[in-house]
Amino acid sequence: MPMLPFWMPIAQTPAAPASPTPQEVVVPQTVRPLPGELDQVPVFNSNSPELIGTEGILLSTFPPDGKQSPEAHLNFAFNGRFDLFAHHVFKALAPDNLTSMHLGVIVYNPGDRPVAIDILQAASYLSQPDAPFITPPAVTENSLGTVYAGPGSRVTNDVLRGKRQDIFPAQLVVPPRSYRMLFDLPIPVATLDPPLNGRSTLMRLRSNGTVYLASLALLARKDANGNEVAPALEDWQTLLQTGNLATPRDRAPTLLDNTAPTNQIVYGRVAGVAIGSEWQGQLTDNPTSAQLTIPEPGQAFSYGLSTLARGRLGSDQSQTAQMRVRYDDTAYEAHGNYGIQYDLSLPLHNPADQPRTVTIALQTPIKEDSLSRNGLRFFEPLPTQTFFRGTVRIRYTDDRGLPQTRYVHLVQKRGQQGEPLATLQMPPGDRRLIEFSFLYPPDSTPPQVLTVNTLNR
Repeated sequence: MPMLPFWMPIAQTPAAPASPTPQEVVVPQTVRPLPGELDQVPVFNSNSPELIGTEGILLSTFPPDGKQSPEAHLNFAFNGRFDLFAHHVFKALAPDNLTSMHLGVIVYNPGDRPVAIDILQAASYLSQPDAPFITPPAVTENSLGTVYAGPGSRVTNDVLRGKRQDIFPAQLVVPPRSYRMLFDLPIPVATLDPPLNGRSTLMRLRSNGTVYLASLALLARKDANGNEVAPALEDWQTLLQTGNLATPRDRAPTLLDNTAPTNQIVYGRVAGVAIGSEWQGQLTDNPTSAQLTIPEPGQAFSYGLSTLARGRLGSDQSQTAQMRVRYDDTAYEAHGNYGIQYDLSLPLHNPADQPRTVTIALQTPIKEDSLSRNGLRFFEPLPTQTFFRGTVRIRYTDDRGLPQTRYVHLVQKRGQQGEPLATLQMPPGDRRLIEFSFLYPPDSTPPQVLTVNTLNR
């Protein structure tokens, strides 16, 4: 997975003075395995090829029977709760061909009764103009949900708040043995320089019967006046039956057991059905405890977020969602957990006979599998690569005894220690519940950590 979206338009700016070389800073704190686990909700995960270069099939869970390209169909049926994540980029086919590419998800009901699909939450945004990759401050209050940086940041911001964008109906009914479009949305490029655009979509869905899904790419059609129009349902059905996998294909992943430290690992892009939509966990001293004892003054501990192969930060835990079905040239696991929600509770306790000042922060340490220097490594000054951009929610009772809910948009560079999301003055014996939630934002690079720190004062 790239550290930055390779398709992000680059602004033409004068050359800046050379920045100081980032130096490593080691903070002696441990990383604990994150309690809890992913649920069993299947996720239709369409992210390969990231860059669409042809019309074709992006991801199909239809049965292969009767299809012209059976290898393009993974034969996985959805029934009940499931999620859909799709992120793709389109570049104009030629300088004189600026036709939009349409991203469509077609649904089929194989049964003899209508199937209703409830659209619980959903959002879909383009990079241009909906959610450009601006660079807001590292920490921005986002109570109104108006702060975002890129389409991945914006869709996860909406879904975290339980929203359903008004372009989606509350329900789609699919008649027996019939096809319907879950959505058909364009990726326009005609007015852009360069003619390159991307779209991120995240949906939480529930069906009352069996359905198959496929994400497909078709160029816009033209009406009698030469204006672009969306493809017809019959066009999408024809592509499903006769089409091939879209190209160009992304770089194939290395094997999961290719774990020698000197070997390069290629994670690959995801195309298939992953298992797990949400990670719930209560962070306590041990599995039988009901409290999380704060660190000693001047000390801290962390919990990994979206840890993965080669990036477990000494926790020996990979949180990566597993793939139930996938294409042979795509990722073995859903590295990055894009769109997966983390809901974590921290029942903090100060057992000391002295007051303590405690902070909670999201951090982006330098990625490594084990802690080579007995702590987390950070950079000062920070490099230029952005590794996290998205909104988190934190709920707690403040020092006045008042409940607080904060939505905060964070932008973090590689190796950034991060600013406190909450600072608590905890009297002796005090107990304080912290609830921390976010959806891992697409266009971010894992892992991150959630850190509890007791200040030395």
